[in-house]
Amino acid sequence: MSFREISAWVMGSILIVAGIYYFKMVAWASSTLGEVSPPVIGFVIAYVVLVVIASAIAMSVLGVANHKEANMAADEREKQVIDKAGHWSGYVMGFGVVTGLLHYAVNQNGNMLFHICFASLMTSQISEYVFQIFLFRRGV
Repeated sequence: MSFREISAWVMGSILIVAGIYYFKMVAWASSTLGEVSPPVIGFVIAYVVLVVIASAIAMSVLGVANHKEANMAADEREKQVIDKAGHWSGYVMGFGVVTGLLHYAVNQNGNMLFHICFASLMTSQISEYVFQIFLFRRGV
């Protein structure tokens, strides 16, 4: 596996774990309130801090383990993979945001709109790494 594929696996895993952590906190707050919890900036900050710290540690370890590949610029194939994955993940984010807006239009629940849009941002980034892994494996 190339360095970029390994880093996609690592970052995708970190984002999945952090997303689960975030939505467990939201589910706990919602069950406590008996309705969808409003956006809590503390939960968002905890999510961001978890992602930043975990990714800094993981990428540092990967960079030390593969110092030659880590310092190399992306080749033409890797650039194509990264561009395609980013393009496709944009569709995932767009679908999630439009779904959130339609849900809001029907139910008028701004709290749910925030959580759906935030989940769509998370899912989009995770899907970008999944698409990268798929395209690296496919040999694009």
